[in-house]
Amino acid sequence: MTDKIIMADRIKCSCGSDNVAIFPCVGASNVGQISNKVAIELANKDVGTMMCTVGIGGHVPGLVKSAEGCDHIIVIDGCPLSCAKKTLEHACINVDKHIILTELDIKKDHDLNVTPDQVKDALKKVMDVL
Repeated sequence: MTDKIIMADRIKCSCGSDNVAIFPCVGASNVGQISNKVAIELANKDVGTMMCTVGIGGHVPGLVKSAEGCDHIIVIDGCPLSCAKKTLEHACINVDKHIILTELDIKKDHDLNVTPDQVKDALKKVMDVL
């Protein structure tokens, strides 16, 4: 998934699949909240479908089955603790692309009130990685 195909104002995964899942961490920090908002933006751009990370952690059968049926899994973690990735791995779901926001020069703090500019900056960095 190193290339993107731009279709009008939509960005699609270059893997050619419409069956891409996006799992954000949604942790209790700015980068956790940013990961969620970036996942929403990616879903709005048709990069993939945002899915429920906590449902995977809770081993909710229908959610796990949906994730298992995806062609590609993208995980966006806020920090190196990699809670979202570990959640999927614990459920034996393979992660194809793992992005850690703090590795993209986004500093972690505990202010949960993120700004639109922070999200826009993070989205650009994530899109560059995808």
